[in-house]
Amino acid sequence: MANILEAKFLKEYCATAANMYRLGWDERNGGNISYLLTEEEVKEVLDVNNVLRLIPLGFDAKELSGRYFLVSGTGKYFKNFVGDPENNVGVFRISADGQNAELLWGYKDGGRFTSELPAHLMSHIARLKADPQNRVVMHTHPTNLLAMTYVHELDTNKFTHTLWEMNTECIVVFPDGVEVLPWMLCGTNEIGEATAEKIGSCRTVIWSMHGIYCAGKDLDETFGLVETVEKAAQVYMMASSVGIKNRITEDQLKQLAKRFNLTYRKGIIAE
Repeated sequence: MANILEAKFLKEYCATAANMYRLGWDERNGGNISYLLTEEEVKEVLDVNNVLRLIPLGFDAKELSGRYFLVSGTGKYFKNFVGDPENNVGVFRISADGQNAELLWGYKDGGRFTSELPAHLMSHIARLKADPQNRVVMHTHPTNLLAMTYVHELDTNKFTHTLWEMNTECIVVFPDGVEVLPWMLCGTNEIGEATAEKIGSCRTVIWSMHGIYCAGKDLDETFGLVETVEKAAQVYMMASSVGIKNRITEDQLKQLAKRFNLTYRKGIIAE
């Protein structure tokens, strides 16, 4: 059996977390990442019959029973993942009754998964129904996007329209747009349910005055989605502070959609 510390999925996960911390998206212990692993990936590095302990989930995740996840720990700093993954992240399987996480590795110091796990698992359920290839859910606090929620109208269509106008690649990278939630108490099933309801049809959900939830097929795609939304928000914050005189027009957005054969979200651009 191979050493899990040499597993590609763990190395990539830790490197991604370190990069997010470096960019200032995940201050202190802010942010969390969940990665749906295949049974084959896990069996290469772990004995799946050796359950270290059970950790109650706090909600019914029976739709994911038997599935394996790599998830960041509560109170853990992204900057420490590379140097000490076993204390900062964990691999677990959802129990048959959907009530517990069966810990297979990690959280060595007695810790547990992020408090945002309900929102993550609910989002995984929703995304797997929309696209079975989606395996990553990423929550982070990009600085400019966070600032934008303080100065821009919190309307899904208007917010999406503004982001699309800020960079030519935006409608190409996220043609499904973004969803915007009002401020809600974090770490609750309620915000998890609200996020899952939106993320089923849109891979990007913005938590106003808090951060962003994104889903994708792998770590690179999901990170790139956050990166693109954040760049657009940065351009908006910089340009709006001095006065925006030029924008990508709706006609130009349509040209982009035609050029890249995009099926973009309806209701954002006038038809």
